[in-house]
Amino acid sequence: MKPSNGERTGPDRDAALQQYRRRSGTYDLQLAPFEPIREMAIDSLDLRRRETVLDVGCGTGLSLRRLSRAVGESGQIIGIEQCPEMIAQAQDRVLKHHHSNVRLLCAPVEEAEFDGQADAALFHFTHDIIRRADALDRVLLHLRPGARVVATGLCWAAPWALPVNFFVWGAAMLSVSSLGGLDRPWSLLAGKLDDWRVRELAFGGVFLAQGRVR
Repeated sequence: MKPSNGERTGPDRDAALQQYRRRSGTYDLQLAPFEPIREMAIDSLDLRRRETVLDVGCGTGLSLRRLSRAVGESGQIIGIEQCPEMIAQAQDRVLKHHHSNVRLLCAPVEEAEFDGQADAALFHFTHDIIRRADALDRVLLHLRPGARVVATGLCWAAPWALPVNFFVWGAAMLSVSSLGGLDRPWSLLAGKLDDWRVRELAFGGVFLAQGRVR
């Protein structure tokens, strides 16, 4: 893994790609314990019919079915994922569930190209993405003023919560290319959005944050 200075260049994109290629076969199983948090995150987006939502770092497409139900056939979901093995599974889900309102892009978020502006964006357990200013700027470029943004992920709990932090460390070693920013993973997003709120879940080892585009 190449060294990363965190705040200036963000996490290591190439290392993250290799990490998720290795996880692609077991990713759904690994994320299963966090499904209630996924539901909370999608509910927090307050999606409506006909809206467009960005599923940023969509992985194997675990959020697509719920998002599709929320926006209806007249809405649209744009899923962005740089790992080909993961997005292939997302495409299989789209075909299996006949989602005609889903568009998938296989590209790093900071390089993803698409038209229009969306009404909401979901970042579900995408630490490396929300720690890259260029990735966030690309997403915000495609969000309308007032668009809702929800982010979830791992974070360090209080220093005395050793069992929780041991779990966070173990999970992070599988899913992030840099531990930088785990104390406040949402900090870059918080500086770009209004009405910012953060909730601690899982005894402080997971966060759910939300805000609106200025």
